[in-house]
Amino acid sequence: MDDALLREEYLSGETIYDGKVVHLEKWEVSLPNGGTALREVVKHVGAAAVVPVDEEGNITLVRQHRVAIDKMTWEIPAGKLDAPGEDPFLCAKRELEEETGLNAEHWQLLSSVVTTPGFCTEKIAIYLATGLSQHEAHTDPDEFLFLTKVPFSEAVRMVEDGELFDLKTVAGILLADRAMKKKG
Repeated sequence: MDDALLREEYLSGETIYDGKVVHLEKWEVSLPNGGTALREVVKHVGAAAVVPVDEEGNITLVRQHRVAIDKMTWEIPAGKLDAPGEDPFLCAKRELEEETGLNAEHWQLLSSVVTTPGFCTEKIAIYLATGLSQHEAHTDPDEFLFLTKVPFSEAVRMVEDGELFDLKTVAGILLADRAMKKKG
């Protein structure tokens, strides 16, 4: 298949909302058939997430309330980049320490994923962190978190049973499981 037959081209756009976390734009695009259409696009600076696995094979998860879906979630530590162009690895290290107080000796990039490409530019780099050492957490003033350690095999089961449903957490745990099995 020739991808050019599917490609939309940006023609023009306007900012609808310019917020702290997201920016909403309305774009006019040309369609492959010569017509035009409007697209609403959420621009996001990007993020990094970490699957921290300790020497005993436990993963540290973060519990928090997500008001957008009005649910309590268990998630891997994560956060948005401080600025466009920030190295996601530096963001991952910062977020792991801020949210959990953990530092890691070994890091592996598992993947970079786009969360909702139908309307959003958010891209999350997901890392596996091992060789953990505990320090003091220092969350942001507007973050309220509870931490727990779960055996890694239990976290995989929780993904499979739908108990963990946050996309970066699901992807991170399954990718980490695969990476750790490859290493033996």
